[in-house]
Parts: sequence; C-alpha cells; structure tokens
Amino acid sequence: MFKTETIEKRIDELLEKMTLEEKIGQLYQSGISPVGGFEISIQEAEQLLEAGRIGRKEYERLVNAASFDEREDMIRKGTVGSFIGVQNPEHANHLQRIAVEESRLGIPLIFGLDVVHGHRTVFPSPIAEACTFNDELFEKSAEIAAREASEDGINWTFAPMVDVSRDPRWGRVVEGPGEDTYLASRFAAAKVRGFQGDDLSVEDRICACVKHFAAYGACEGGRDYNTVDMSEAKLREVYLPPFAAAVKAGAATLMPAFNDINGSPCTTNKWLLNDYLRDELGFDGFLISDAHGIQECVFHGTAETPADAAEQAIKAGCDMDMGCEYYTDCLPQLLEEGRVSMDEIDRAVRNILRIKMACGLFEHPYVQKPEKSSKLCAEHRDVARDIADRSIVLLKNDGVLPLKADQKVLVVGYFGDKRNEMLGAWVISGREEDAISLTDALKEENIDFDFVPCIDSSITSMTLDKEQLEDALRNTKADTVIALVGESSFTTGEAQSKSKLELIGGQTEMLRMIKAAGKKLVTLLINGRPLAIPQEAEMSDAMVECWQLGIEAGHAMYDVIYGKYNPSGRLSMTFPQNSGSCPMYYNHMNTGRPASDGPWASKYRDCPYTPVFPFGWGLSYTEYDYSNLTVKTECDKLVISADITNIGNMEGEETVQVYIHRRRASHTRPVRELKAYKKVYLQPGETEKVTVELSRNELGYYNNEPRYITEESMFDIFVAHDSTGGLHSEIYF
Repeated sequence: MFKTETIEKRIDELLEKMTLEEKIGQLYQSGISPVGGFEISIQEAEQLLEAGRIGRKEYERLVNAASFDEREDMIRKGTVGSFIGVQNPEHANHLQRIAVEESRLGIPLIFGLDVVHGHRTVFPSPIAEACTFNDELFEKSAEIAAREASEDGINWTFAPMVDVSRDPRWGRVVEGPGEDTYLASRFAAAKVRGFQGDDLSVEDRICACVKHFAAYGACEGGRDYNTVDMSEAKLREVYLPPFAAAVKAGAATLMPAFNDINGSPCTTNKWLLNDYLRDELGFDGFLISDAHGIQECVFHGTAETPADAAEQAIKAGCDMDMGCEYYTDCLPQLLEEGRVSMDEIDRAVRNILRIKMACGLFEHPYVQKPEKSSKLCAEHRDVARDIADRSIVLLKNDGVLPLKADQKVLVVGYFGDKRNEMLGAWVISGREEDAISLTDALKEENIDFDFVPCIDSSITSMTLDKEQLEDALRNTKADTVIALVGESSFTTGEAQSKSKLELIGGQTEMLRMIKAAGKKLVTLLINGRPLAIPQEAEMSDAMVECWQLGIEAGHAMYDVIYGKYNPSGRLSMTFPQNSGSCPMYYNHMNTGRPASDGPWASKYRDCPYTPVFPFGWGLSYTEYDYSNLTVKTECDKLVISADITNIGNMEGEETVQVYIHRRRASHTRPVRELKAYKKVYLQPGETEKVTVELSRNELGYYNNEPRYITEESMFDIFVAHDSTGGLHSEIYF
C-alpha cells in the first residue's frame, strides 16, 4: 500500500546517514503523561509511582508541570520522532521547526492524538454511531474529524477502535462498534477511508491508528487490561476480521493491545504482529505500542527487565514506543550485546519513515493556518446532528411518542441540563460550552416544560431527592414526564469496568415514583454501554436509547421524541437481563442443550435466557412489512432478495439485516451470523426490493487446525428487522 520504489530509495539514502542514536530516536514517541496524550493529576502520578508504572524522574517531571520545552534538545539531537498530546498549531510548528531546521538530518516529527469521535465537533460515541448501520456516516464523521484535527497540527489519530466487544461490563465498549464482527469490519474500513482518504499527503487528512490489536474486547470478566485466552480459530473468526478490513482499506498504523493472548502480550507477540499482520495481511505501515505497553510486559511477567521487554518488542515488530523510553534506554546496549541486530532496528525505522513520507511531512512539515477555520462550522454541526439523530434507538413505544409540541412536559433526571455529559467518554478537544443539552433544545423550540434534576450531582451515587420529585409531580400540569437516566460519561471508557450494569442510586426509584403518580413515562437512556434495565423498560411507556451523542445531543433527542426525525437506529450491542448474565450476545453457539423453557437447558434459573433488547433491535414511528423472500444460487454465490414495504403513515429508513446459520459443520456454528445489511428509505406505501449477494467464501469458517472451511451445507437464511425473527428460507449450498 505505502511501499513505492521512490519512497524505499529515499529511506535507504536516509538510513545510510543516520547514527544509531538518530535511528532509535525515530522509535520514540514522547507524551505529556504515562497514560497517553492527556494530563493526569498529582494523585494519579503518585499512584503510578507507587505501582512501579513510572520512575522517580518521570514522577518529578509530571508534578512539576514540566512542559514539552524540556524535550527541545532531544528534537535537535534527533532522539525523538513523535509527540502525543500537542493540540496547538503554533506549538506544533515550533517543535517541527526545530526538527526540520535545527536537527542534523531534518527528519520531521509526526504528531498524534486520540481523535476518537470528533475533534472540536464531537460526534456520537462509536458504540452509538455504530447503531446507524451507515457506512457513509462512519466515513463522513472521520473525514470531518481529520479536517478539524489537521488544523491543530495533528497528523495522526489513535482511532478507530475496532475491538469486538461482547461484555458490556468492559468500560471501553463505548469506544468501539459493538459485539458483531461483520458490523465492526465495515465500521473499521469506513473509518480508515474517512481519516485517510485516497492520499495521506492531502492537507486535511490524517493517519489512522487501528486499535487495539487484538482481542482486547475479550478481556476476562469484562475487566480492563485483563488476560485473553481463546483458540486461534475463534481469534481469526471473531476478533481479527475488523483489523483485516482496516488493513485492506489502507490503515497506516496499528496499535498492539495491552492484553495478552494465550499468555503472550500483544506488544511482544511475533505471530500476531509479524506473521499474521505483515506476512499474511501484507501490512506495510508501522506499529506503535499503547501507552507504556512495552514496559507492561515486565508486569505481565514475560520480561524480567526493561531490556528484556525492549528486545522482545522490537523483534516481534513493535516499531514505536509510546512514552516509556525502553527503546531509548536499552537498544544501544542490546545491539552491542548482539541480542538485537541493526537490521531489526532499521526495519522499524524504515516502517516509520515510510509513513512520514507517505504523509508528505518531508515536503510540507508545517501546519498551514486556513483562511477560515472549519472547526465547529455550521456544516459540521449539521452533520453531527444528523448522525446523532440516526444513532438514537427507539427501544419501546406504547403510543406515547412522538410528543406534541404544544403539550406541557416535566423533565427530570441528572442528565437533563448537563452539557458536559453529552460529549461522552474519550473526548480530548471538545468543549462543554459547545454542547446542547435536552433542556437547551426544549428552550430553543419554545416547549412548555418544567425541569427538576431530582438526582444529586455525585456521578457515583446518584442519590434521589424524593421531596423535590414529589413536589414536582404534585405541582406540574404535565401528564407526561421525560426522565433522563443512565451513567456518567466519566464512569465509562478506559479503566471504567463495572461489575454491575443496573442503574445506580435512586434512578430506578425515581421512575417508580413517576409511574405511581399516574404520569406517562418517557425514559431516555444516557450511557456508554448496554445497561441491565428489565424493570425500567417494563415501567416505561416509551424508552429511548440516546447513548452519548456529542455536541448535538439535545437537538437530536428533541428531534426524535417530538417526531421531527423518525428514529432509525438499531442496537449495536445486546442489552442483558442483569449483570450476572454477561456476556450476552446474539451470535452465540447453540450448545447441545439449547436455551429453552425446559428444565435441562443452557440458561440461568433466576432470569430469562432472552435479552431485554437484542442486537439489531430498534423501533420506528412507522411499520415495515417483509415479504417475498427468495434465495437462489448463481455463479457460486447466494443471491438473497426480499420486498420491504412501509405500511405505516410516516416516511422512514429501515435497516434490512441478513443473517445465516450453517446447519452442519466440523466446528460448532453460531445460531445466527450477520452477513449483510442495507438501508432503504421508504415513503408510506412504498415498496423496495432489497437484494444482497454472498459468496461462498463469505460463508466460511475456521476449524480447530485452524483452516478456513467453505464446505457445502444446508443454510438457514434470515432477512430480518433485527437478530430475532424475520423471513426464513433454507438452501443447500
């Protein structure tokens, strides 16, 4: 993808001139904290010091608030190749000028940042955006994020995260596209195209860094950073395809995950980083460790010393060290001792220089200030609102929605006016003042409403003020209450795993009191992971999954609950019955005693075996009829067609999902697998024939060797509104 004769020749010429110190410098990325591109508190620094994660020198730098300026001499010497966390174009140009004009060889720096779901224009969190099932929008939001980030001197984003995540206890499900491999693969490819475009050297495009490679979403117990143990067949079938799709789309960089796989940390896993990624997939970009990932191999216990960790990482193919300086400190001695070869160091340097050249950094190293900034422009906000509209999932509606603009409503809940909570987790550059809350939007639209939060401001307790709620219910003239419940964005994301997915504090009691008062209850969920809410769903007249929708959250919530937009979102993750039933996901194996109402079945005694809301679920203000399913073979592929009709009174967009089940195989198969989806927009009474084609290769699977199998079998074909039910046919293929 990035290897060209011209670039490789330029790299050869540059390598001949470079000293060992300059080569190792290219392998080092400097950050402002040990955990990536953002500041940490003194207390957090103390905890890292006590845990042995950082040394005394790094601790003193952090608590003394030292700036990047102390690294300027390193830039002049050519002993640093990248920075994370620089978001100021003037500062970026200042550092770049030192690199280009004051260092011996003038090799430019590359600046990275976590631009996860938008830059200044913050889009819905990835788990929410995945609910759009819309590749064009996946790509568009990444394109806008790249345009805005590039104005601030950023050349490289640590996104997209494409981990398949089946356990919502894991806090980082908010950063990715959910539980399904096929959806995650399409998401991955679209995001890479959006960030990078067709030409990385174009000024408003940036490098993607696909993470976390690999199987990070399979951490045991949903506990962040935890171990992963699985067969290679499962790894290849479920967790690796999104990365393969990203590489095929041209991803410039990848990031090995923190976890180990079958006892081998990803950062030093030669099979994963070299044999599979480079030799099998043909990846020719570069790999960067996650923050202090090389150092953490000592904590894993697979390396005894920093030198051991550095040796293992460079040999496995991890090219750049984010933050811990193990390469800088250890590689010279390792080379002298013959434990690492110059060819291995040169290989890593070559990979990094290749991407810097592909980015055009040698020709255009400086940020050019645009005549007019695109950040937070009207066009970008419009796109953010559109994506937020489409990310919302209508989970339940007993006829109470959409609301009428002239009816009075009571709004309750902690999240009603919290603009900062609308932004979501993993927002580096967004600002609270840019966001719109629900109460902001209702004021704009001149809706007659009362608002009382009823819940205190502690994000970890959410205590209910019963007296305030009782007064509000007694005195309001509204017969409908909009209740916003969920979890704070500050309790989702990295290091935010939870053992309990139920609503915390008095939020459930708040809903009960509203129902007991005889009010119609519209429950809006604000969250970064699926929650365990069976009783809350039961007592709600309508329930709407709003996730973390970004700066246009309030407008989008208004659009949907007042019928300005007909909801079209479909769940990207299953909602479990309770925390103890996790992981719960739609494409599980059937087992020899499938789940059923019978006594000897694979289920729990104390809760239903079906989810509260399944993968792919989502309602609309109209209805769609599926008919005339046909499945036939044609040129070694399946051709599947069905007629979709809007039989309601409102125009809308339907997500048509195609699932398969292989009845006989040498390896157990999931009860259903998503293999295709298409969006259709229909006027009332309109019918459209939806056709998809599936090749024999797309229907294959891995056996335990592992070998990819495409043997003939009887297949069940489902064309459906979600991962349950739908039209069914069978065919031998």
